[in-house]
Amino acid sequence: MASKYKTLFYGWKLVGLSVFMLALMSVAVFQGLGTFLVALERKFGWSRTSLSLAFSLARGESAVLGPIEGWLIDRLGNRRMILIGYIIMACGFLMFSRVNSLWQFYLAFMVVTLGSGIGGWLAMISMVNNWFVRKRSLAIATAMSGIHFGSFMLWPLAFGVDNHGFRWTTLGIGVFLLAIIGPVWKAIRNRPEDIGLRPDGDPPERMGSRASDGSPDADGEPEFTARQALRTRAFWALTVVHLSSSISIVTLSIHLAPKLTDMGLSLTAAALIPNVYTAVALPAQFIAGFVADRYPKQIVILVFLMFQATGILILAAAERPLMDFLFGALSATPLDRWADTLSLMLPIVLFALTYGIGFGGRIPLLTAIRGEYFGRKAFATIMGLSQFPNNIAMIFAPLFAGIMYDRYQSYFIPFTVFAALAYMGAVLMLTVKKPEMSKSA
Repeated sequence: MASKYKTLFYGWKLVGLSVFMLALMSVAVFQGLGTFLVALERKFGWSRTSLSLAFSLARGESAVLGPIEGWLIDRLGNRRMILIGYIIMACGFLMFSRVNSLWQFYLAFMVVTLGSGIGGWLAMISMVNNWFVRKRSLAIATAMSGIHFGSFMLWPLAFGVDNHGFRWTTLGIGVFLLAIIGPVWKAIRNRPEDIGLRPDGDPPERMGSRASDGSPDADGEPEFTARQALRTRAFWALTVVHLSSSISIVTLSIHLAPKLTDMGLSLTAAALIPNVYTAVALPAQFIAGFVADRYPKQIVILVFLMFQATGILILAAAERPLMDFLFGALSATPLDRWADTLSLMLPIVLFALTYGIGFGGRIPLLTAIRGEYFGRKAFATIMGLSQFPNNIAMIFAPLFAGIMYDRYQSYFIPFTVFAALAYMGAVLMLTVKKPEMSKSA
């Protein structure tokens, strides 16, 4: 009997599956947006403000449906929602391959976003949250590494768009998603209790009945309902911290490739930059998960938020007039070519290093801390509710960046604003305390 528990805990198998699925979603829906934006701009001549509006409309859709999606995940289970979501996402990419007008692009992208909202990040991470308690931060950090692995697939995506066009590329994505979702659905289990296990792989004899009245469960952690969570200061403080740092991430997913091509990089070269900060983010993410399971999460999150804000500020300052001013003395020497290369690549490399550290560590911890503070009972609903103001802000952030660029031909103003917000969110993190059940009952 003892040998039975020496096998790999099924929760870690689901973590590996989450890595794979989140990588696909990341490159197709998140990391690849900038590549598709450049391709559509070149083919149809649409402005960046018009293209950014598609993302804003999708965020409005997510703001309305986010709390509902979280509630459905808690009621219907992750397994069903992942199946439904990826089928819808695949259909959206098939529509994308037939786009000929701006409104068709808006519609296709909203369908893609609907599918990713139903069965993507929230469904996958809430499933992982159900399977772990003591090792939650490490498990969620590992699962969310799929978002970074998606960056490594960005170069093939850009190569496909450059050489075969966005139509064949999006058609291939849609067909592939339909092909793999069936086997994935068969492997998924909502909770360890469904197959007679406990979180973290504890043996069944330690199994107890999980409380339904909001009291701590058999693992000793609180089990807040969504209504109880809404009454805590921690819920709203974490929501603001998350908002202050995530609006820059979603904006860069759209505008980083255009920013880098404006600086002089080719589209294919620009697609390699996410690979650089991803190579930094991956170890940072695992380190963050390991450290946060042993030390106060507030301090750990603060450190990574400061790195992220600094990276964005470096990118904001990477404007050609400023670089010419800083390296102008070099350009008058025989080292002209090296000076030009240095003035172009130095801020990009510094951005990739600092942003990669912050981006990698911050993402899993802001999710894991909610699991620690509010438990497993209504995790998806609580996350969906906390993302409502987040998604509202995301409606305007990429659009704001697009408008500022179209007006001033520069991203300096929006990127500086996003860096300042991230710094303020980092300071606010110091005030977040674990809520007490008695005060929210």
